[in-house]
Amino acid sequence: MKVVVADHDRLKLTLEGIVVGTLTGAVVSTFRWSIGHLLMIFQGAYVAARNNIIIFLALLFLLLVIGFLVAMFLKKEPNISGSGIPQVEAQLAGEMEMDWWSILWRKFVGGVLSIAPGLFLGREGPSIQLGSAIGQGFSEVTKETGVFRRVLIASGAAGGLAAAFNAPIAGAMFVLEEIYHNFSPLVWVTSLASAVSANFVALYVFGLTPVLNITHKQSLPISLYWHLILLGIVLGLMGRLYQIVLLAMPSWYDKTRIPRYLQGLVPIILILPIGMLFPKFIGGGNSIITSLNGWGSSMWFLLGLLALRFIYSMISYGSGLPGGIFLPILNLGAIIGAIYAVFMHSMGLLPSGFESDLIIFSMAGYFACIGKAPFTAIILVTEMVGSLGHLMPLAVLSLVAYIVVDMLNGAPIYESLKESLNVDTNYLNRVSKFNDRLEIPIFEGSTIDGKYIRDIPFPKDVLIIAIYRGETQILPKGDTVIKAGDRIVMMVNAAKRKQMRDKINHLINEID
Repeated sequence: MKVVVADHDRLKLTLEGIVVGTLTGAVVSTFRWSIGHLLMIFQGAYVAARNNIIIFLALLFLLLVIGFLVAMFLKKEPNISGSGIPQVEAQLAGEMEMDWWSILWRKFVGGVLSIAPGLFLGREGPSIQLGSAIGQGFSEVTKETGVFRRVLIASGAAGGLAAAFNAPIAGAMFVLEEIYHNFSPLVWVTSLASAVSANFVALYVFGLTPVLNITHKQSLPISLYWHLILLGIVLGLMGRLYQIVLLAMPSWYDKTRIPRYLQGLVPIILILPIGMLFPKFIGGGNSIITSLNGWGSSMWFLLGLLALRFIYSMISYGSGLPGGIFLPILNLGAIIGAIYAVFMHSMGLLPSGFESDLIIFSMAGYFACIGKAPFTAIILVTEMVGSLGHLMPLAVLSLVAYIVVDMLNGAPIYESLKESLNVDTNYLNRVSKFNDRLEIPIFEGSTIDGKYIRDIPFPKDVLIIAIYRGETQILPKGDTVIKAGDRIVMMVNAAKRKQMRDKINHLINEID
C-alpha cells in the first residue's frame, strides 16, 4: 500500500531553518569579526614587545589571564573543548546531550580568547558548534523533539560553517556527509535553508569578496594532470601523518601531568615568542594562504613554514582549547601545494604560473583525505576561492589523496575524535525509557536490496514504521520488497539508538 504524503513538516522545518540560520549568521559573524580584529591588535602588540620589556610583561600577564579564564570555562563545561564538531556528531547520534546555553556563551567567549591571540586554531569548528547550540535552543523554544530537534541542531551546524567561510553549499554538504551521515530530504532542505540564511547575514557584514581571494593566471592543462596523481599521493601520506599525530596529542599532553583543563596554558604561553618572531604567520592561516605567492619561492622558507604550522597547530589543538582544525588543515594543504610547485618548477617539470592552481587544489585534497569528506572539500574550496574553473582537478586530487589515506586505514578525523569522547551514561539512562526515530538509507549494492522484509534479520528491538521511496511513503508489510534508494524509518530505544544504527548498517552492508 502506498500513501502520498503532504509534506507540511518539510515546509515547517524549512522556515524554522531560515530562522536558525539567520540567528546563527548574526552570532557567527560577530564571532568571526571579533577574532579578526583582535588578532590584528595582538600582532601589533607582539611586534611592539620586541623592544619594550613593559609591553612584553603586560602581554605575558594578559595571556596568562586568558589562559586561566579559558581553563575555568573548560573545567565548568568540558564540551566546549576543541572544535566541537565531534560533540555535535555525538549529540546527533544520541550518545550525549548538552546544555545549549552553557555551550553557546562559553564557546563564544572561550573561542575568541583562544583564537584571537594568534594560536593556530580555526574559527569554523566553534562556529559549527555555536550554530548547533542555537538550533538546539530554538528547538526548545518551539518545543520540537526527536527527529525535528536533531534536524534543527544539524541545520544550525550548517549555518555555522556557511557563515564562517561564506560557503553555504559546503555548509549543507558537510552536515550531510560528515555530521548527520544522512541525505534525508528533511535534513538537506532545512540545512540548506539555514546555510543560505546564515551566509546572507555574513555577506552583509563582510562583503562579497571570497574568503580566499586567490588569483590564478591559467588553468592546469590536461597534459599536466599527472602532477595531481603525485601530489595526491604526497597529500595522502601527509594527511595520514596528521591524523596519527593529532589523535596522539592528548596522551602526549597527559604525560606532562598538567590537568586537562589547564593544558591550554602551554600553547597560550608559547604564542608570545612565536608572535614576536613570526607575527605574519600566526592565527588560523587565512592570510598565509592568500599571500603564499607573494613570499617568493624559497624551498627552505616554505619547509620551515610547514614545520612551524604543523607542529604548533598540533600543540594548539591537542591542548583542548576551544578552536578548530578546519582552516589550519587548509593552510597546511596550501603550503604543501606551494612546496610541490616550487620543487617541480626547479626540476624543470612544471612551467611557471601554476603555483596558485596547485595551492588551491592542495587545500581540497588535504582536507578531503584527513576528514574523508571529498564532496565537502571540493565544494568548500570552490566557494572560498570563488571560481568554478577548478572542479575537475579538485576532484582528481581529492580522490587520489582520499584513496591513499583509505589504503593506510585512516578513518575520518572527526569520527575518530568523537570516539575519544566520554559517553554521557547519565543521559543514556534518562532516555532509556523513551523511543526514538531512526532513518536508514539503502544504497545501491546493499545486501538487503531486493529482499522481502520478512527475510531480513533485523534486530528484535527495532520496529519498522515506514519506508520512503522517493516522495512516496509505503506502509511496511512482510512481503514488502526493499529496493536501493529506499529510506527505512524505524523506532528504537533512545538509549540504544547508536547501537541499533551500527547493527543495521552492518546488516545492510555486510558481504555475502
